[in-house]
Amino acid sequence: MSRLPSVLFHSDLPQAELHAAKLDGELYRVDQCFSPIDEIESRLLRARALFLTIPPRLIVEQRSAAWVYGAAGLPTRHQFCADITARVRPATLVALSVREVVIDDEDLEHIAGLAVTTPVRTVVDLARNSLTFDDEELAVIGSLMRIDRFGLEECRAVLDRRRNLPHKTLAVERIREAARRIESVRRPREGLSPR
Repeated sequence: MSRLPSVLFHSDLPQAELHAAKLDGELYRVDQCFSPIDEIESRLLRARALFLTIPPRLIVEQRSAAWVYGAAGLPTRHQFCADITARVRPATLVALSVREVVIDDEDLEHIAGLAVTTPVRTVVDLARNSLTFDDEELAVIGSLMRIDRFGLEECRAVLDRRRNLPHKTLAVERIREAARRIESVRRPREGLSPR
């Protein structure tokens, strides 16, 4: 018997069969797709699931990119962008948001055939564009910074590549706060003696 693919979509098996296998404990959900229970959820699996379900030329960004990297839970509405020079007409999909951006190749990672903004570009975009910025956003940014091991200076370099970038100062303040929180967790508590 041949092995099932690591990510299954309705093009692989009928929806009813996929849901029945999930109910039987043989599969688990990965966004709109499914994976066999012996597959460990990873950025590769999450990227493959998105790759199978979105139109070509879309780039995964912000909370969706954070989800792919494992720094956030599955967003209620996926966030994608398209290079301003690309001719993209996204299909009518539920829970999908697309914006046009100026983006360089160095701002992209390709995972399982899917274009995803790099962790540092994702942090910059989240810090610039999040309407509500609370502990949850700070935690996502902090997770991305820890996963890819970068700090405020790398984020500033991305911000400084563009002139007249809206919300640049606000983004720096937000990223600085996330970096401060990471440092406070790393630093051992002073005054505590080992037992």
